[in-house]
Formats: sequence, C-alpha cells, structure tokens
Amino acid sequence: MSASPPSRPSPRRLAGRALSLCLAVVGFLLLARGVAASNAAVGLGQASRDPLSVPRWLYVATGGVTIGASALLASFVTDRRFVLSIHRWHETLPDWESAYRAGTLALNALGLVLLALVVYRGLVGPQIPTVNLAVVFVFAGMRAGLTMFAYLVGNPWPALNPWRAVAERLPNGFLDYPEALGRWPAVAGLLALVWVETTTPVTSDPSLLAAAVGGYSVLTVVGAVAVGVDDWFGNVDPVSVFFAFYGRAAPLSWSDGRPRLHLPGMRLVGDDGYGDDESAAPTWGMDDVAFAVALVWELTYSGFVTTAQGGAAVRALVGVGLPPAVVYGGLYLAGFAAFYGAYALAARASASRLRTYREARELAVRFAPALLAIAAGYHLAHYFAFFVSLSPSLFTVLASPLSVPPNPLVLTLPAWMGGLNIAFVLGGHLLAIWVAHSTAYRLFPSRLQAIESQYPFVFVMMAYTAISLWLISLPTAPPPFLP
Repeated sequence: MSASPPSRPSPRRLAGRALSLCLAVVGFLLLARGVAASNAAVGLGQASRDPLSVPRWLYVATGGVTIGASALLASFVTDRRFVLSIHRWHETLPDWESAYRAGTLALNALGLVLLALVVYRGLVGPQIPTVNLAVVFVFAGMRAGLTMFAYLVGNPWPALNPWRAVAERLPNGFLDYPEALGRWPAVAGLLALVWVETTTPVTSDPSLLAAAVGGYSVLTVVGAVAVGVDDWFGNVDPVSVFFAFYGRAAPLSWSDGRPRLHLPGMRLVGDDGYGDDESAAPTWGMDDVAFAVALVWELTYSGFVTTAQGGAAVRALVGVGLPPAVVYGGLYLAGFAAFYGAYALAARASASRLRTYREARELAVRFAPALLAIAAGYHLAHYFAFFVSLSPSLFTVLASPLSVPPNPLVLTLPAWMGGLNIAFVLGGHLLAIWVAHSTAYRLFPSRLQAIESQYPFVFVMMAYTAISLWLISLPTAPPPFLP
C-alpha cells in the first residue's frame, strides 16, 4: 500500500496550481508569433501548401482555455467510480469470426497486390510524384490515410501487411530473438525511416522509393523468417509497431474474431500490459516509452523543418560551416533526446514528490500510453488536410493503377481548415490528460496522490502541445539544402 502524505492541500491550493499551469501556457501562446496554420506535411508536401489563415484570438483563446481546462480536470474530477466507468465501458459486437477470417485473407491478397504495384509503378511509371501510384499511395494512402484509420477506427495492418502474409507461410523461427533487445530495434527503425523520408528524395523520386520499398521488403521477410513472425513484427519492424501503437487509441478492437467497441482512446488506460490485475507483470518497458515519444517527436521535427523559421535556423547553422546533413541529423537526434529526457525527468519528479513504493521507471511506463493520444492528435493535424487535398489523386491512381492520370487533381482547401488543425492538437491533448488521469487513479489508492502524480506529466504534455501549436502557427517553406 502507498503511504498518504502528511497533509492534504486545500481545494484553493489545488485550483491555484492548476491556474498557474494554465497561465504559464497562455503566456507561451501569447508570445508565439504568426497566425497562419499550415497544411504542409512531409511527403508530397509541395502538392498543397496554401497558408490557412487563423485569427489570433481563436488561436490563443482556444489553446489557453483548453489546456487550462485540462489542468483543472486533473485536479477536480475525483469520483473514482465515474473515472473507472469511462475507461472500462465496452460493447462486444456479434461474432463475426467467419467474416473476420474471410476479410483477413482478402486483405492479405490486397496487401500483396498493392506492394507489387508500388514497386512496379515506381520503377516503370511516370516519374512525376503527384501522378505516380507509388508515391501517392505510400505517402497519401499509408502515411496519412491508413494511419488515420488505425487510430480513428481500428488497426487493419496485421491483415494488410504483405510481408507478414509471405513470412508466416514460410518456415520461420530458426533463431531466438534476444529478449533483452525488446522493441529498441523498432525505435531505431522508426527514427531511421523518418530520417530517410525527410532528408532523401524518396517523396519525389518514384524509382528511388520503389527501390527502397523493394529493399525493405527483402530485409523484412528475411528477418521474419529468421527470428519468427511474431518476434519480428512485434519488436523489430517499425512499420508494424507504428500501426500497432496508433491502433491502441482506436475505438474498435478484435478479440478471438469478435469486434469490441470502446470509447475513443480508453484502451490506452491499462494498455501498458498491467490490465486490471495489479500483480500482473508489465509488458511495456522503456523501449515502448521511447517509441511513443518518437511518434510525438517525429511529427514535431518534420513540422519544424518545413517552417520558415526552421529553415532559417538550418541556414544559420550551415552558415557557420556545418554540413547540412550534420545539421539535420543533430537537430533530429538532439530533439528526440530532449523530448525523451523531458518525459523521463517528469517521471523522476513524480516519483520523488510522492511517498510511494512505485519507482520512476514504473511511473514512466504506466503513463506512457497517454503519449499516443497526443501523437494521434499531432498526426491528424499534420496530415488531415494533406490527405484531403490529395484524395482525388489517390482515388484516381488506385482506380486505374496501370494507367497515367491525364489531369491530376489537388484540392485547394478553405481557410477554416486551419481551425481544425488546432482542434486536432488540443483534442489529442485533452484525451491524453484524461488517460493520464484514469491511469493515476488505477495506481494510487489516495486521491491526493493520484492528483499530484499527474502534475509533472501534465506539464510535459502541455509543453509538447504548446510547441505543436506554435509550429502550426508558422508559415511553411521547403526545407533548405535537401534534394
């Protein structure tokens, strides 16, 4: 049992702390310069880059009030039964096992066909990114559309994954996967994939993209055959782990062929491997924490380097004699280390302020699923307008995969779409705060401990969100010195 602190702060003191957090973030937002939200995204980013104008009063008021409300939520929603009822609600739908099996086979076949088309059309199709199936499908279809489907509806990737469909039909598992590695290979793989996406011409050179996809396919199938399908796609393959993590935020899940409906994001509460049994051993570790942080950081990084201010910072560093590759690499790794370090520091601060047997590492692991809600909000803000603008091109190339679209259509989006970007970021933030709040009430029998344990994590989440709001307020520009 956890020992309660010797004294309980008054409601006025709790409200003061929440208000202080609110005012701090509002002050940060007031200092942010610029009022144009961008719909730019990495990958085909040049297809639609019209600035979306957002009034300053809406930007500041919405951000300040919503983030302040999240701090108040963490302090005053203390009815344990109500908190538990929210994240435990679910509805098991009728048994669709036969349909599930048939759908899985159909998606297996579809995945293989799409992989073949990506490689083939990337090599022999028109070398124009906005009309080539490989580029449009990989970045508008998968990077944007399929990822949004994974966290808004459910994760279809295990059935659609063409590499798994091949590997599991071959003899596999000849080598034992080192358990000590955990998911660290997937963390490194995700960082590497984002680095390739942002610093090489794969988003604009279809043949290069086809070669990269072909090489990745060979490596993935060979690796899955060597160490086994479950170990490879559960721990090593960054694409599979990417979709699996985002899918944890989805309202729809499958269990033994039966679909189960949850409230959006509520599967993140207890989705750290502990479940409702506090004696169960965790399946999440610091490697999973790092992957969740990487999902947040990679979107922040790509948002930064595609702004005018980010480009100016890169030019300034290159101007003192640093090679562009070193500048981009240094910013990328340093930023990830800073985001990961800030979260780890929040865990240490939370553990040190409480009289509890729970260590900082455990708190870091237990609160980490909340980061996936933030990542989902970032992704939606980063890619929703991008997906909508390129959806006509995507549907055209998929409808006629072996022909060249005569007139590729890219939609010009209305100005109010900028307001949606802000709403997506703040919506992800609020969901993350609720997940952290529910998690705290699972961890601590004392209400005061449950409340105070959240403060360091809420502060870090607010910082992540404030940075994202600042970035989407900036005008966009192509990253300098990149091919």
